[in-house]
Amino acid sequence: MKKTILLLGALMLSVAAGYAQESRQDVSISASGDFAPVIHGNAVQKTTTMTMGLLASYRYMLTPRSALELNYGYAQNRQKYVVYGKTNGGIHTLQQEFSGAYVYNLNFRNFNPFAEVGVGAIIFHPLLDAGTSQFDAKQNTNIGALFGAGLAYEISPSFDIRAEYRGFVVKTPDFGLDTFKTNRYEVVSKPTLGIAYHF
Repeated sequence: MKKTILLLGALMLSVAAGYAQESRQDVSISASGDFAPVIHGNAVQKTTTMTMGLLASYRYMLTPRSALELNYGYAQNRQKYVVYGKTNGGIHTLQQEFSGAYVYNLNFRNFNPFAEVGVGAIIFHPLLDAGTSQFDAKQNTNIGALFGAGLAYEISPSFDIRAEYRGFVVKTPDFGLDTFKTNRYEVVSKPTLGIAYHF
């Protein structure tokens, strides 16, 4: 009886030790490109310059295939508005993303494809400098939906390289200006490439 209890105790300790060594969390930093389509609506045309930005993420593994992720993104761009028959305007914009997502991933040796879906907000903050012609522009915080898919390649037990396409569906910003209201939604494309550390 004592041998059985000792054997079960040793087995439980080895399972606990293996569980403690399993990486369940990671943080990543990525370069991102931000692309927004040309939007037409309400006699307004909006174009956005392509820009580079940064994305920081924290991921917690619930199971070997499921995870929860928190993201912060940063970029700057110029939003240009053409109001048909009236005026033109441009706004130099600081764009910040705060989002959370559910991530589903698979494992094929060192390759780990994944897909994600979630919600978040993009803050469009006008910078009052030479790139802005509308100095009465106000900050917009627009709620939207996030979707994406990518591939992680494990270069060691602690690090992987990640490439991903991320799309963010969000209402086109108007910066509090009635003349810039398009009443349309856009998909901001955010492809990323970065590195993740597992712990």
